[in-house]
Amino acid sequence: GIDISVTSSARLWLGDRGYDPQYGARPLKRVIQQEIHNALAMVLLNGRFGDGDVIAIDLDPVADALTFTAVKDDALTG
Repeated sequence: GIDISVTSSARLWLGDRGYDPQYGARPLKRVIQQEIHNALAMVLLNGRFGDGDVIAIDLDPVADALTFTAVKDDALTG
């Protein structure tokens, strides 16, 4: 399988986009599907990641977009 790790900055970015004053956090599911689920499906289909990879999801503040990078499992635990 593949594991994912989401950085704090990526979580905040998703939260900002997934919150609406009228609906609260309900739109968050759609934002997660668009920004993580769909994007992750595309990179997996393209063969960028494989079985056993740990994918770090982070924010690129310049591009204002999420990035997906394979990392070693021990890099996540420090």
